Amino acid sequence: MTLNDNATTRLSIAILGTCDTKLQELLYLRSQILSHAEDASVTLIDVGRSPISDPAITIPQDDLLQKYGSSTSAHLSTLPRSQVTQTMTECATACLEDLHSKGSIHGVISAGGSSGTSLTSAAMRRALPFLFPKLIVSTMASGDTAPFVGESDITLMYSIVDIAGSNSILNGVLDNAAGAIVGMARAYQKRQIPSQQQSEDSTVPPKPKTKLGITMFGVTTPAVDRIREHLTTHHPSTEIYIFHATGHGGRAMERLIATHHLTAIIDLTTSEITDHIVGGVLTAGPHRLEAGLAAGIPYILSVGACDMANFGPRHTVPERFLATTTNNNNSTERKIHSHNEAVTLVRANAEESRRVGEFIATKVRENCKRPEIVEIVLPTRGISPLSVRGGVFEDREADEALFKGIEEGLLEDTGVRVGRVERDVNDGGFAVGLAERVMRLVKRWEEGG
Repeated sequence: MTLNDNATTRLSIAILGTCDTKLQELLYLRSQILSHAEDASVTLIDVGRSPISDPAITIPQDDLLQKYGSSTSAHLSTLPRSQVTQTMTECATACLEDLHSKGSIHGVISAGGSSGTSLTSAAMRRALPFLFPKLIVSTMASGDTAPFVGESDITLMYSIVDIAGSNSILNGVLDNAAGAIVGMARAYQKRQIPSQQQSEDSTVPPKPKTKLGITMFGVTTPAVDRIREHLTTHHPSTEIYIFHATGHGGRAMERLIATHHLTAIIDLTTSEITDHIVGGVLTAGPHRLEAGLAAGIPYILSVGACDMANFGPRHTVPERFLATTTNNNNSTERKIHSHNEAVTLVRANAEESRRVGEFIATKVRENCKRPEIVEIVLPTRGISPLSVRGGVFEDREADEALFKGIEEGLLEDTGVRVGRVERDVNDGGFAVGLAERVMRLVKRWEEGG
């Protein structure tokens, strides 16, 4: 959505909140926004359970339900709490989508506890794109924030004290938040002004850049650095986006693919699949790979860091990985490596590695739209620096199970090229090879081949 017609108009910020429980705090937040931007307009949207009347509320709860709700919304007071939250989330989502599509707002902010944060964060995630300013002041901002942020770019600010009443600490937090959302919204508004760099008499539009996504982990950083360096030097029309393969990183990349923000992929680091199969904490879920393969864009797929599942500190590693297993009178201890104090890595065994390979092959078979511009490249001398010869995770049996899981799963003529390369994942030649492979696929894609 382009705000060309609104980019030079009044700054407009939406406040999303439960006015039946947080009216005093939301009104203070509103006043501080206006104190930081006297020219701004504020749209206060009431997403509370019970209707509240106040002249500062721009969209009262009953108006929100009437315009954006369903027939069941009229009986909100009779619904259990969970259904109220679901109903108000749906209404808030539709309202934000409407305001955003019209260019009526330049940022959104909320303040609340666990229920309010759950509601408003869901609406922001669903309704608003990346880079649109989203800020939540929350009592839940310190701890596991994944349920609220997900793969979005919501900014959370910890409230220190509960969002209840008025005191110098809470007022200071809300004042900071007001200043933050004003600054974010102004930056966003400024970016909507169309560039005037191209001369008015030019009739030839500039060639669009290739927007290339690359997945990376700490253990595959050398390869990604080499890819980036090579592309910057030899293919300067490529704009590179790096995604940390932490679960949310993979989901963020696939969301950008689905919304057509990325036009080519080097999926070097697919370790999120291993976390999904083995039970690690950095999984991107069961739909990893689907968006990229279904998009019909140039796609290089590899298995960087698929030798490991990620856990927190060593004491959080499940007991099943710490126990010694016995098979045919042979005792085996699982290979475990402390990456740092906060991250412990567990080596995927042969069976798990085979399942990772089968997962990849299944996703390719079921989702690949343009097989002629998809390639799978397997580095046989180490899929991470830990599994190279002499490394703490060296396990040729597991690596071979991974490779065969992919190759045997794609024995039928899918049209997708699968190849082994006698290098390790961080070898400079392997990295440059991936860079050149993807650019060849991009050229074929641009030529319609």
